[in-house]
Amino acid sequence: MQSIKAALSKPFAKLIAKRINKWASQPIETQEKVFQNLIKEAKNTVFGKDHKFNTIQSYEDFKKQVPVRDYEALRPYVERVVNGEENILWNGKPIYFAKTSGTTSGAKYIPITKESMPTHVEAARNAILMYIHETGNAKFVDGKMIFLQGSPILEEKHGIKLGRLSGIVAHYVPKYLQKNRMPSLETNCIEDWETKVNAIVEETVNEDMSIISGIPSWVQMYFEKLIDKKGQKVGDIFKNFNLFIFGGVNYEPYRAKFENLIGRKVDSIELYPASEGFFAFQDKQDQKGMLLQLNSGIFYEFIEAEHFFDEYPNRVTIKDVKLGVNYVMIISTTAGLWAYNIGDTVEFTSLKPYRVIVSGRIKHFISAFGEHVIGKEVEQALKEATANTDITVNEFTVAPQINPSKGLPYHEWFIEFENEPKDEPEFICKLETSLQKQNSYYFDLIEGKVLRPLVITKIKKDGFQNYMKSIGKLGGQNKIPRLSNDRKIANKLNDLKLTK
Repeated sequence: MQSIKAALSKPFAKLIAKRINKWASQPIETQEKVFQNLIKEAKNTVFGKDHKFNTIQSYEDFKKQVPVRDYEALRPYVERVVNGEENILWNGKPIYFAKTSGTTSGAKYIPITKESMPTHVEAARNAILMYIHETGNAKFVDGKMIFLQGSPILEEKHGIKLGRLSGIVAHYVPKYLQKNRMPSLETNCIEDWETKVNAIVEETVNEDMSIISGIPSWVQMYFEKLIDKKGQKVGDIFKNFNLFIFGGVNYEPYRAKFENLIGRKVDSIELYPASEGFFAFQDKQDQKGMLLQLNSGIFYEFIEAEHFFDEYPNRVTIKDVKLGVNYVMIISTTAGLWAYNIGDTVEFTSLKPYRVIVSGRIKHFISAFGEHVIGKEVEQALKEATANTDITVNEFTVAPQINPSKGLPYHEWFIEFENEPKDEPEFICKLETSLQKQNSYYFDLIEGKVLRPLVITKIKKDGFQNYMKSIGKLGGQNKIPRLSNDRKIANKLNDLKLTK
């Protein structure tokens, strides 16, 4: 029998879907309103005065007066906010800092304001409601829900609380979900990831879990520990588990492995959250891509990735984007980030409405020889090479080998197999064929004998987890880059003697 909560969720989902469809059907107007509101609200901030926001009448004015910045370029302003000053990037002070690990100079402090915080929570909620509206499936709201996330324990700096984004969001779980939510607060506060996952297994193994959410690589660890404990597939342990919610990485490389661990197919919802904003979520089960959140206090710009490092790259709004082009996404937000490069690259899969997939990171690519290989291409190659086979892959990363001991340079694929290919040369051939088909630069380099075909280096079981542990990034929101333009990760994998 359906509960009152499940029954009520359906009309609420219908209402939310109607609101979303309204702004999604008026994308240009919606973004223009967001843009004008951002400029108006921030014109008296230090940043607004420095960039003459009071004279900005149009997007063209904005482009002339506000250059694209990454965190390092914005740091002088952020540090003033961190030190307790008000009205620097946005009115007043932030209510939180999302603390992330910077790649170049230590911790990064991303401001979250009273205006931006609700958009994080609403987008996550709306993703589930859109699923209910589309499928009519609301039974799962009566079961237990687990969200594998960072610790909700927050520090404080000059009166502003700080912590991991997932830990901050944990404080905003709606009351009607509190009874269903797992793990317990005590377990969620455990800092060591392996200890935490073991505790989560103990707490959940005998519960009626219906929704499981988290970054696929860390959910995989949870699933494997469940199976070790019970000797059953996850779908048999949790009979009513039928919705997997994930974000942070492409699910496709993990799909076959997950279906094997679960023992059956389950529906999934992809999210695109980040400390800087909640950008998109999957709104349709039968459509590729995630609905770009145009009404969440975020103004979007895009620069073609191929021209991003030009002296004067062209910046465009959603009005001028094209399907299938790899763009660097630039954002301005109600958290006080202005023409900010978050480092992600996206491609549009639909323009009516605007849907995107995350294609990689502008810093995560291989172009040691001018090949411009991106994350989406290696993931697609792996998907095609494993299709209709028993091959399953736990984790992988790719790096260039520029100075091999003999022969031509090549791309080295570090792969941790669950089930290895029976015919490795055929598997390599499929990877090669797919990459060459997707990337003409790579094809030309192989044809021109500048590069030789890729080489696979096999990694022992749990090798990538051990690597992440060795660099202090096991669990939470951390994930392995799909590819690198240098040998830093590759050398570490070899140094740790993880290869067979």
